[in-house]
Amino acid sequence: MTAGQDWQATNRALWDERVGIHLGPGGYDLAPLRAGRGRLDAIVEAELGPVAGLRVLHLQCHFGADTLTLAQRGAQAVGLDFSRAAIAAARALAAELGLGDRARFVEADLTQAAAALAEPAGFDLVFVTWGALCWLPDLAGWARIVAGALRPGGRLYLAEGHPTAYVFDDQASSRMPGRPGWLVPYFQREAVIYEAAGDYADPGAAPAHRTETVWMHPLAEVVGALRGAGLALDWLHEHPRVTWRMFGSLVRDAEGLWAWPDRPWLPLAYSLGGGEAVTSELQRQICP
Repeated sequence: MTAGQDWQATNRALWDERVGIHLGPGGYDLAPLRAGRGRLDAIVEAELGPVAGLRVLHLQCHFGADTLTLAQRGAQAVGLDFSRAAIAAARALAAELGLGDRARFVEADLTQAAAALAEPAGFDLVFVTWGALCWLPDLAGWARIVAGALRPGGRLYLAEGHPTAYVFDDQASSRMPGRPGWLVPYFQREAVIYEAAGDYADPGAAPAHRTETVWMHPLAEVVGALRGAGLALDWLHEHPRVTWRMFGSLVRDAEGLWAWPDRPWLPLAYSLGGGEAVTSELQRQICP
């Protein structure tokens, strides 16, 4: 289905509303962060490595919980998001935690990141995790933004829901009781306009804004976009677990991730590490 002209405004309204839901009693658990012991999910914890002393750009940071966790660990972190409500909440949380000197938050559409950051490319790490890419119609443009933000030798860390799993959804009819049904073809290029049943963090919430306009991005498209922007792929991992209850049949494991109850039928997530950034001359051409 073709995305309407107001798809971006509709998505922004949805995410503005989710800020209040995710800061509420049924949303994110911020107790460890407030106690000075913020934790990332088990997949990222196992792969990311130390960040102390690094300049980190967190794209699509929502209200900044992970950005502030990185700052607690000694990073100089910048979080960027298009939701005014999310950035306001992130700034308030940074002030509450005394991290205003190590975490800065920028309100801007991703496509305007270079201008909004108002600083030369020079990040050691670009950090993008969980449910970020499906909101973007242009992955090649996203990859150029990543490459343009990195210093030579900088790296990208990406962790995402697996596009194979995005083919399915609990709201779609299934011939197998207890299993998700077919939602969208893996290779579909057109936008997917979807009415969400609730909220991924707080299933008991009843948001007023439920219309999502998203895009399917096969794994080869992600890798191709990064290579096209001049980034070398160092590694790629696929995971039978994910950070949210993508399907009702998933069960939570000892590390707080959601997995299939019997066998790992499909990958639920993937992660990758990007290598050396493009040369400085090419950076200026890509992201002046």
